Amino acid sequence: MGFKKFSLMIALRTVVVMLTLILLTFLITTPGYHAATILTSLFLIVQCIMVFRFITKTNAELARFLDAARYADYSQRFEMKNLGAGFGELGNAFTDILKRFQAVRTNQEEELRHLKAMVEHVPVPLMSVHSDGVITLWNNSARRLFGSNHVTKLDDLSQFGEEFANLIKTLQPGERRLVTFEVDDMEQQLTILSTQIIIAGKQEKLMSMQNIQSELDVVQLQAWQDLVRVLTHEIMNSITPVASLSKTAVDLLDDAKSKITDHPDLAESLEDVSDAVHTVARRSDGLTKFVGSYRRLTRLPPPKKKMVKLNDIFSQVTLLGTQQWLDKGISFSSNIQPAELDVNVDKDMIEQLLINLLQNAEQALSHVANPAVTMSAYLNKRGHAVIDIADNGDGVPEEIAKKIFVPFFTTKKEGSGVGLALTRQVMVAHGGNVKLEQSAMGGALFRLTF
Repeated sequence: MGFKKFSLMIALRTVVVMLTLILLTFLITTPGYHAATILTSLFLIVQCIMVFRFITKTNAELARFLDAARYADYSQRFEMKNLGAGFGELGNAFTDILKRFQAVRTNQEEELRHLKAMVEHVPVPLMSVHSDGVITLWNNSARRLFGSNHVTKLDDLSQFGEEFANLIKTLQPGERRLVTFEVDDMEQQLTILSTQIIIAGKQEKLMSMQNIQSELDVVQLQAWQDLVRVLTHEIMNSITPVASLSKTAVDLLDDAKSKITDHPDLAESLEDVSDAVHTVARRSDGLTKFVGSYRRLTRLPPPKKKMVKLNDIFSQVTLLGTQQWLDKGISFSSNIQPAELDVNVDKDMIEQLLINLLQNAEQALSHVANPAVTMSAYLNKRGHAVIDIADNGDGVPEEIAKKIFVPFFTTKKEGSGVGLALTRQVMVAHGGNVKLEQSAMGGALFRLTF
């Protein structure tokens, strides 16, 4: 309606100008109308000026409206009632359109903030690799994954391991891979899924990276427990009657030997049989105890966690685990930084675990000159409590290092292969992990991260 009135106003003003121009032409061509000619000329000039101002003012308001829409300046208001009939409605229309633009823009911004908040709180790290090699970390999980390390381009990924960097560079859209990721002295297993997206004509790879280290540890330990449970059950079912019968046979042979005194040849034969049966009985008993030790792997109770100061744990462990070290010439030192550091653990489990590790260190130093062991605790860069036990022994060969936490595996003649497997199980039950590294002293370093 406003635009129709605007057209009508333009037409009327144009008609008035044309009529005035015709009148002026008549007056000029007719002698004796000098005063009327002058007045008509002035009236025509005024009419032209009014038409020009009318059109110019409208164009200015329209340009202001378009600039406000272009630059999202929704504070503009259009009061055009003073321009004449119909322009009030046109101004109201401009103002209403800007208000609608503002409402749409506000809704879009709210949706964008909502989506950003959702992405920020997604527990899976999200990262984009652009075609020019630039990396964008989309959420808090991704930033926590890389910690304080600077990550803005592909070349920055080499600090987390060559395997990880190469996988990110070569992973194709739609592929899912498992890779080892090392950051802040912590090793994690990541499953990475790559997806290709195109935004504004530009391609990028969106990657989701999920840490499944704890899940792998739990599943692996559960598999070992199931295996050990089956093996121990079958072995015990087989060895129990053998042990029982061998002990019965020993008793019968001992009774028979006491009754045969006048047949030396028979007595000697019974002696040989008795020695053989005794051997079977001893081995059966030893195997029964050996299998019984593995049952601990399947009967570990859930840890009863509570906040405990590491200084109390270290004091108890030092008292119980290093009693004879001074006599054996083994140097021992411990350190906790900060001194008031505490952890949420089952105190009894962790104390026994540390004592076992100290005993392993003692055995590894049996032939080393100037043996030394250190036990230290600190917070790593990610705020996790860490306990290190290190020695200056020969260390663990690389080909063996990956097997030492596997049940049944041992390099000791009298070993059962339970100790370190149980250590790993205890750490997994606490939500942590245990790792073997080379110590600064040249020997082995067992790192417990909680």
